[in-house]
Amino acid sequence: MGRSGPEVADIFRRYGAAWREQHWRSLSTERRAAMTAIERCRTAALGGHVEQCDHCGERRISYNSCRSRNFPKCQSLARAEWIEARQAELLDTQYFHVVFTIPDQIAAIVFQNAGTVYDIMFRTAAETLRTIAADPKHLGAEIGFFSVLHTWGQNLLHHPHLHCVVSGGGPSPDGSRWIACRPDFFLPVAVLSRLFRRLFLSALQKSFDTGELQFFSSLEPLRDPTAFQRYLNEVRRINWVVYAKPPFGSAEQVVHYVGRYTHRVAISNSRIVDIEDGRVRFRWKDYRHGSQQKVMTLDAGEFIRRFLIHILPEGFKRIRYYGFLGNRYRKQKLARCRELLGMISADAHSEPEDPSDCSEKAEHCTAACLRQCPSCHQGRMVCVEVLGPGSFSAARSPDTS
Repeated sequence: MGRSGPEVADIFRRYGAAWREQHWRSLSTERRAAMTAIERCRTAALGGHVEQCDHCGERRISYNSCRSRNFPKCQSLARAEWIEARQAELLDTQYFHVVFTIPDQIAAIVFQNAGTVYDIMFRTAAETLRTIAADPKHLGAEIGFFSVLHTWGQNLLHHPHLHCVVSGGGPSPDGSRWIACRPDFFLPVAVLSRLFRRLFLSALQKSFDTGELQFFSSLEPLRDPTAFQRYLNEVRRINWVVYAKPPFGSAEQVVHYVGRYTHRVAISNSRIVDIEDGRVRFRWKDYRHGSQQKVMTLDAGEFIRRFLIHILPEGFKRIRYYGFLGNRYRKQKLARCRELLGMISADAHSEPEDPSDCSEKAEHCTAACLRQCPSCHQGRMVCVEVLGPGSFSAARSPDTS
């Protein structure tokens, strides 16, 4: 059944039109498209179908999803499919969670150059992990990992960081043996931090030299090469935060982690408390004060602005794979890793045949019986009418689950 409380879409439907009219000129194409998708998602504007229970006759309308990666309601199926694919790739080894964060001074540049600088984040964080892991003084092996970009903090402000799930070991350079890291210890974070800072700032300078970076408003003075160099010199003196959490206790915990983090958007519907008098109240966790649970109140327009900060450029890949999990040779390298670890051979890429429609596919991935009648819990809901975009039906109010 659908959630009964207020949702992100309700905020955009009530206040989005006025906010869009006021800020139209400054809105990127991606953010305009995201607003429209969220406002139309699971409404008659996108069409849908009428279902009827084959046991009790209960009828309901299910309107189509916008399938936007920016909308919390449209990520459940994508998340379930992604988890299923990753489960087959887990190895019998430790896994670590490493977080790379950039300073606020760099985040300001990111905001005006999202695609370029986010790419630099991915590339230099990956190079940092692979370089230090390959060094015999630290590990001397090829690791495998994936990185997930998050751009938000709990208060919805801009806070770019990468979550990396990293194998606690890997094949030796000649591929003859598995080299494991020390129990409960991955790589020294101070070394990771310094190398990440150096690689990142070097890449940022190259992007500046080739004219890839743009500066507006308060950052406009950085168009001058001398001012830009002075800005980077200040950032070089800051300690960049790289955080390695304790290892996951089991492969199941890895899967649980990826299910929580990979397809998350800036805020979930469950955190919205209420929407009243042009204000939005939502729950957030204050990490600076012992992770206290608090409630924040924002004007609806400010909530919309903060939400749209985190809309990524069209086609941008926010999950990327490296080392022996790199897309090109993943199957062969994983097979060799299993051999070295003495695991039973398995085809890491065998996937079940896709069911015929979205509901059956989601049922397969999540083990949830989406066809069960919500009223009698005995019959199955059967499609009896297809609704085109903009259509309405005499059936009862829409199911937006």
